[in-house]
This record gives sequence, C-alpha cells and structure tokens, in this order.
Amino acid sequence: MEPRTANRKKMVGLVVKDKMDKTVVVEVEKRYKHGMYQKYLSTKTRCKAHDEQNAAKVGDQVLIVEARPLSKEKRWVVKEIIKKEMAVPALEVTEQ
Repeated sequence: MEPRTANRKKMVGLVVKDKMDKTVVVEVEKRYKHGMYQKYLSTKTRCKAHDEQNAAKVGDQVLIVEARPLSKEKRWVVKEIIKKEMAVPALEVTEQ
C-alpha cells in the first residue's frame, strides 16, 4: 500500500511573511510559455502554509505540500526548509 502523501502537490517558494503564529505566507513563482506568442511569462501565487515549529523566517526557501483545509485560507504545510536566508547584521546609526 502506498503512503497517503504520494499524490499530493508540492511547490517550492519563498517566505514573504511570518508574523502569524504557526503560519507563513509563501510566494511561488511559475513560468510558462504563451500559447500564441511563444514568450515566457511568470506568475506569482501566495499561499498560506502551516509551520508547526515557527522555524521558517522571511527570505527562506521552503518546500510546501498540499494538505487538508486547516483554516479558512490555509491549505498547505511546510515540509522542509530548503535554504535559510543569511542574517544581515544591522547597521548602527550614530548621532553627530
């Protein structure tokens, strides 16, 4: 018997918001070729994903997997963090 997660959709995207508790907003960019003009177009989709440990931060690249409805808009779960965003040291402002 196959595991239940075999046929679920998977997408890779970038975390753009992480202010909610156990939820992140992931932006997924898709590229496709226009049928008539044969030019490449890109669209961005924002999905709310469940993040149980609050591990994903803004700028992280994550893998999200389709799940049952968890709330009004949340239909995805963060499966793994592919790439962590490097922390940029804050610049200190000195008054003159």
